[in-house]
Amino acid sequence: MTTLGDRLRTLRKQRKLTLESCAGEQMTKGMLSLIENNKANPSMENLNYLAKRLDVDVSELLEEISGIELRALLDEAEKLYKSENRECYVKALELIKPIILKLSRGYESGRLLEIYGRLAFDLKRTDWKDSIEKASVIYDDLNIIPRRASVGIFQALVLFTERRYEEALKRLMKERFEIERKSGYIDALTKLDLDTYEALMRFAVNDTEVGTRVMNEAIAYSKKELVFYQTGQLYRVAAYRAVIDGDEEKLSYYEQKLIQYGEFAEDKQAILYTKTIRIHQLNSFHHNYEEALRRLDSLPKFSSEDEFFFNFYNLERGKALYGMARYQEALEHLKQVMISDQLHHPFDLSIFYEKNAYAALCAEELGDLKTAMELITIAEDNMELMPESPYTLFVKESARKLNRK
Repeated sequence: MTTLGDRLRTLRKQRKLTLESCAGEQMTKGMLSLIENNKANPSMENLNYLAKRLDVDVSELLEEISGIELRALLDEAEKLYKSENRECYVKALELIKPIILKLSRGYESGRLLEIYGRLAFDLKRTDWKDSIEKASVIYDDLNIIPRRASVGIFQALVLFTERRYEEALKRLMKERFEIERKSGYIDALTKLDLDTYEALMRFAVNDTEVGTRVMNEAIAYSKKELVFYQTGQLYRVAAYRAVIDGDEEKLSYYEQKLIQYGEFAEDKQAILYTKTIRIHQLNSFHHNYEEALRRLDSLPKFSSEDEFFFNFYNLERGKALYGMARYQEALEHLKQVMISDQLHHPFDLSIFYEKNAYAALCAEELGDLKTAMELITIAEDNMELMPESPYTLFVKESARKLNRK
């Protein structure tokens, strides 16, 4: 870190001042030179005088790391953070860590603490929480609502990824209450983020009525403000909920909305999603396995790099083949299904957790009861933290069936 003398010299040269012009009438050129070379310490009176001459707050001269240095550090940290590269994440943490205890106020400090906390969490380090909480306090003091809300949502989502859905919703609502109580104005993007995550979390805990209301309000607000970046996510979860509830009218409505959104936003995945959810409905709710297979055959070929759709294809194909008593083929597809670390919502997780139950039923039909019992135990363990749904009930019923053998 730079010394007081270094900072004085840098600021003086940035303002194109000579030693003499900066010293002015209160100090001598020689005394200022000694201070800049760290051979003398200025009195508080002279320090305040120099701060005025350089047009900076005196605290910036006294800090071990100056505002200029802090901004340069933040610029570098932002580049590393946006790289989405693990090695760059490690570099960003190494860049910030030496000054972490000195970050206590100002936007730059808050943002550096936030970046450190987010990356430390992603890299599974244990020191992320203090940094995030300090960042939240700084943003709150400065009344920077978008960043304060973003940090609050992040804290709630950490609980969500740990399958602590009720706690996640309570944390989000606490953050939302504090933000709305303190701020008279919340920008459109922040409001949509709060609405979207509240809706998603309410659906996760089966609070369908309030979740639907918040979701509809968010969609209406999105249209009013012409901000659509969360719209696809809202329509997807609404379509899932309609499938679970067996509400064909709502499913058709959200299916059409997803198609319109996909065409408007040029989001091919949103349109493809409408096809996959119908296949899922045919398998899990209508038990029309032949039609499910026919539609699966019409889908584009997915590589393992298309993680979600590749796994979805193999899962639904395995389920359809099981329903048609083609147990060995079904097992081959079910074995290819990997449950992504990026899946956190119980709708998604419950659907994929079914795979071990279907694989257990296939193994039982093929005469391998030992493997069947091992697989159904995995399915039951996975479903333990999931809220009740047709998927949890299917696993329970499958376990009862196998335990009667």
